[in-house]
Amino acid sequence: MRRGTRYGALLGPLLEGGATPDLVTRAARGLGLPERGRYAVVVLGTPVPDAVVAEGPDVDGARWWWGSAEASPGAVEAREGGREVAVVLLGPAGAARAAARLRELGAGPGGVSPVVGSLAELGAARRLAGTALLTCEPGSREIVRLDERLPAALLVSRPELSTRLLAEVFGPLLTLVPAERSLLVETLEAWLECGGSVGRAAARLGCHRNTVFNRLRRLERLTGRSLSRPRELVDLVLALEVLRLSSAPP
Repeated sequence: MRRGTRYGALLGPLLEGGATPDLVTRAARGLGLPERGRYAVVVLGTPVPDAVVAEGPDVDGARWWWGSAEASPGAVEAREGGREVAVVLLGPAGAARAAARLRELGAGPGGVSPVVGSLAELGAARRLAGTALLTCEPGSREIVRLDERLPAALLVSRPELSTRLLAEVFGPLLTLVPAERSLLVETLEAWLECGGSVGRAAARLGCHRNTVFNRLRRLERLTGRSLSRPRELVDLVLALEVLRLSSAPP
C-alpha cells in the first residue's frame, strides 16, 4: 500500500536505522505490523508500477508497505534519488517470491535485502537492498536479491578498489579495439557459463572449439593470468564482474 505523510513519518525513521525501541513500538502500532517477523526491504531504481501497489496481501500472503514521497521533515523519504522503497512482511515463500512478484509485474531494476527478523533491523536491510540494486547491469530491468550477488556487492561497495582491479587485471585487454575486446569478453563469459567446457562454449558461440581455445589463450597472455590457476581465475571473474557493472560496453 502507498500511504501519505503519516505513514512516511512512521516508515522513515525505521528505514533510516537506529530507531529507539519506543519509536519502533509506535511505528509498529501505527502501521499495523508486528515488531518481530520475517521482513525484507526492496529498493527500486525506477518509479514503482501501479500494478505493484495493491491493497491487502499478495497471493503468497506477503504484505507490502510502500513509503510515501512526502515523508515528514527529518525522516528518510521513501524516494531517495529517484529510488522507491518498500517494506515487505514476507509470506511462506520468502524473499525469493517477493522478487519474482516484482519481475512478473514489470518493476525494476531493483534490489531485495536479506530477510531480517524485526522492524528494528529495517535500516540495515534498506542499505543492503540499495547495495543489491547497484549490482544490476546498467539499463537492465533486473530484480536481484543481495544473497545472489554477494561478490558483486563487495565490488560495488568499494568502487575505488573495483576500478583498480579492472585496470590491474584487464588493463591490456581494455586497450584493444572494441570489437576485438568484446569477442574475448564474450568468449570468457561463455566458457564460464558452460562450466569451463570449451566444447559447450564453442557450441553456444557457433564456432570451432579450437577458436574458443585460441581466444582464451590470448586472453591469458594479455592479462598475465591463467584460467587453470584458481586464484588467478578469481581475479578474472571479479574483473569481468566489474566490467559488467560498468556503464561502458565491453
